[in-house]
Amino acid sequence: MPKGFTRKKAGEFFARLARKNPAPETELEYKNPYTLLVAVVLSAQATDKGVNRATRSLFAQVDSPAKMVALGEKALIEHIKTIGLFRNKARNVIALSKDLVDRHGGEVPRNREALEALAGVGRKTANVVLNVAFGEKTIAVDTHIFRVANRTGLAPGKTPREVEDRLLRVVPDPYLQHAHHWLILHGRYTCVARKPVCPVCVVRDLCRFTEKTREGPSLRKPVSARAKRRGR
Repeated sequence: MPKGFTRKKAGEFFARLARKNPAPETELEYKNPYTLLVAVVLSAQATDKGVNRATRSLFAQVDSPAKMVALGEKALIEHIKTIGLFRNKARNVIALSKDLVDRHGGEVPRNREALEALAGVGRKTANVVLNVAFGEKTIAVDTHIFRVANRTGLAPGKTPREVEDRLLRVVPDPYLQHAHHWLILHGRYTCVARKPVCPVCVVRDLCRFTEKTREGPSLRKPVSARAKRRGR
């Protein structure tokens, strides 16, 4: 396994991302810790945009575990049926909502073990909730963060947990709070899976990716209709 960045180099990496976007936020729409938890559970193998489209009407009616239980699984399915795996997710959301009512007084616990005991909640989801809702310095490794950490050489690892542990060791404390979102947004819009937009990347010279693209979509000059007809 190749070594990751030094803390000094990682500090420069995040300093640049911070200058570009000083206050990164989740792109999931939510009203409180409970609706954030539901949105993150629904976002598994789905896009944030797709989840937001489904939850806008849902969260306008339901913003607490008790209200979700009262809504019921059948009605919940009608709200989220455009999201992948919606039936299984609906069962999990109803089950976790019942647990929150019965075991936690209707509140989302600020505790990893308690969160991971809820239906449909794994380490990644717990990390998102702890970070976004409660300000904990956690890093939830999704596909974007896993790709960026390995491709750049920042914190390489064979599994999400290995990447998470390496990131927690190498990211300087001042950047830990927002590291999660900087990496997600960088992976979502710049260090994309198929053809990263390296020419506009603010950490290009720090990155160890050997197949950097020379030209990004945003840098290409538009081709006129006349040039197209001429085969240019």
